[in-house]
Amino acid sequence: MRISNGFHLLTVCLGGLVLAGCVMTEKYDAEKARSLNFQRLLAQEEKRTGELDSELKRVTRDAAEHEGRNRELEAQLKAVREQLAGIQEETDALREAAALMEKSRNDVRRSRPSALRPRRVEKAPVAPEAAQPPLPLAAQKDETLMGEKGEVGSPLYHEVKPGETLFRLSRQHGVDVQQIKKWNSLTDDLIEVGQKLIVGHQ
Repeated sequence: MRISNGFHLLTVCLGGLVLAGCVMTEKYDAEKARSLNFQRLLAQEEKRTGELDSELKRVTRDAAEHEGRNRELEAQLKAVREQLAGIQEETDALREAAALMEKSRNDVRRSRPSALRPRRVEKAPVAPEAAQPPLPLAAQKDETLMGEKGEVGSPLYHEVKPGETLFRLSRQHGVDVQQIKKWNSLTDDLIEVGQKLIVGHQ
């Protein structure tokens, strides 16, 4: 009877040990699975962190490139603005110079109206040759000489062109400036483009 009770007790103990061993095995397997899952998640997070670090480096590099490009564009823009300011100053100066020239011309026109108007030189009437008595030989010689000097005969006209002056006309036609002024009743040396002047006689 005692042997039977001892054997039963031993069987119960062994069963308890086996049951406890099964429970411990299940807990160990569960903890092992949890550890493996945690390691897998940790590896994924490390991989994601590496990708984020690479992305951050790329963004930082791009930002530096964009900043350098922006500095270059700002320098170019500043240079263009300076050029535009210089061009504007030159334009203003040219406008002021043109306005001063126009004002000067208007002042000259107002102060010398008679010199700017073309003068009309009327040809003196010449008596018919038949009514004139024949000149002596000496007088005829003198008249020929005077004609060569441009003082006798029909007047020779010249239309003033841009850039021409009385001095240039006198050198061109071989006549003194004062003589041209006398023929055309000029009080000064100003002549106008398109004005017809007597520069000699034929």
